Amino acid sequence: MCAKCARVAVARPACKEAAVAATDGVRIVARALAAGLRRVVAVLRRQPRSAVQAAGLLGGALASGVAGAAPNLPEDRADAMLHVYEGGGLKAYGPAFLVRKKVGENLSLSANYYVDIVSNASIDVVTTASPYKETRNEYIFGADYVVRDATISLSTSHSKEPDYIADATSVDVAQEVFGGMTTLSLGFTRAEDKVGRKGEGTIDYAMHWRYRLGLTQILSPTWLASVNWEAVADDGYLGSPYRVARAFGAAVPERNPRTRSSRAIKFRVLGEVNPGHAVRAEYRYFWDNWAIKAHTFELGYSRQIGDLWLVDWYGRYYTQGKALFYSDNATAATTYLSRNRQLATFKSMSLGAKMTYTLKHVPGSYDLKLNAAVERVSFKFSDFTDIRTGQAYKHDANVVQLFLSANF
Repeated sequence: MCAKCARVAVARPACKEAAVAATDGVRIVARALAAGLRRVVAVLRRQPRSAVQAAGLLGGALASGVAGAAPNLPEDRADAMLHVYEGGGLKAYGPAFLVRKKVGENLSLSANYYVDIVSNASIDVVTTASPYKETRNEYIFGADYVVRDATISLSTSHSKEPDYIADATSVDVAQEVFGGMTTLSLGFTRAEDKVGRKGEGTIDYAMHWRYRLGLTQILSPTWLASVNWEAVADDGYLGSPYRVARAFGAAVPERNPRTRSSRAIKFRVLGEVNPGHAVRAEYRYFWDNWAIKAHTFELGYSRQIGDLWLVDWYGRYYTQGKALFYSDNATAATTYLSRNRQLATFKSMSLGAKMTYTLKHVPGSYDLKLNAAVERVSFKFSDFTDIRTGQAYKHDANVVQLFLSANF
């Protein structure tokens, strides 16, 4: 018997237990790398000293739509990646592939395939069930279309594992105004999950609606700032059919509310402090109607070393309070009750580095880059007890990604 977790969002939306630790962490870091590191060296070489250069040095997250000209389609490219997460008794690894190609002057198409091979012996599993192994496959198809000063992006994804199927469709629009000095963005995602249980098939459903609004502003030739807001509404089965709670020391079924709404706002500023040296600072605040409040702080520094190397160092601190109905060991009868540690009071600290090395560069033709990223994360829970030791639970985790990226 395995232990699945609630598909609930605390710091980030909908994920499975492994996600907070592995699946989601790996995927997010990998996508950040895929979205950022590939753009860095190219941007640096095109722009000698500009806000775009600063954005490129820091990962390129804001690079699109800030060049003061019509929006550009993403570059044609192909990526192959291997990702590994290990920590807290859980290991997840697998390959990922991405291909993107322009079709004409205004349209770019992309396809992404991602695999998670998970071996789970986390504390929830070993204390209430048996370790398990499973594989999750995810397919993502996207299209970006440029019309005048706007970029319209559509994407759809399908994820499947033995007892969970998730589908999502997104649309995003980014519009440049004031001569490209300001970029406004709007986005919407609708997702549907089928929740299953081993030996029983699908037992319930969950729906998710996500709304996004963003503003990116060029402050000076070398500095950018942005603010992004997101609202999420969830409806349906938001727990895990395998997880149990504790009441008066005994295991009882977990009971979560079937609706949830959350909000998050993120501020970011980044800039080039010297040629080839850039810094960034970020803050994100999250809150929901389950009474969870979370803060995320991140600082980063990037440096171009010679013509071939780009290195990015960063540190991240996260802290959150518990949900109203979370209890390590309830001593009163309540309508809702959960012992999902992702709803508990905890904090985490991450230190990481990302490196890009240009293997081959043929101007006007193609380039080939080798990318690597390493991150160490420490989790410390205040009100989730390791029932094997009677102590507050804590653990460390390591995340590693290696991938080849070819732009052509």
